[in-house]
Amino acid sequence: MSKCSADETPVCCCMDVGTIMDNSDCTASYSRVFADRRDADETLAALSARARGVESDPCKITPTFTEVADGVRLDIDFVFACEAETLIFQLGLR
Repeated sequence: MSKCSADETPVCCCMDVGTIMDNSDCTASYSRVFADRRDADETLAALSARARGVESDPCKITPTFTEVADGVRLDIDFVFACEAETLIFQLGLR
């Protein structure tokens, strides 16, 4: 058996999922600068729909629009009920 500090099964060197995902990070953040507010609103709507497709309990979506020299910066925090949903959402955006 290895001397790993994580909980491992000696036979297959598998780790308990709780070792990796402990529900301490349930927030996914997004930030991008758009040429105008319309483009930012369209992206917010599309990302919100994706989050709604993943959520088990309502995802808290907090958008912030900031006027910048190049246009509009959109920052969004998506707070999911559990870390698995956060991970599924993030992987779906790749």
